[in-house]
Amino acid sequence: MVKPRLKQYGKKQRVTYRIIAIDIHSRREGRAIEEVGSYNPRRGQTQLDLLAIAALLKQGAQSTATVRDILKRAKVLE
Repeated sequence: MVKPRLKQYGKKQRVTYRIIAIDIHSRREGRAIEEVGSYNPRRGQTQLDLLAIAALLKQGAQSTATVRDILKRAKVLE
């Protein structure tokens, strides 16, 4: 099963995240199937590939709680 989740990048105290589609049995920093967005909590910036996210969710992917909150703030899950 594929799940959209966050992949951590950057230094300590300066972390940014990429929103990726990854197999649920892979580790957080494992090889991603597809990158569908990015999130910078320090600046509050979010970039999303809406078509790719919609395709994943239609195929039955269930996002993690954090990614779900990011998508709700971006008004994708309405």
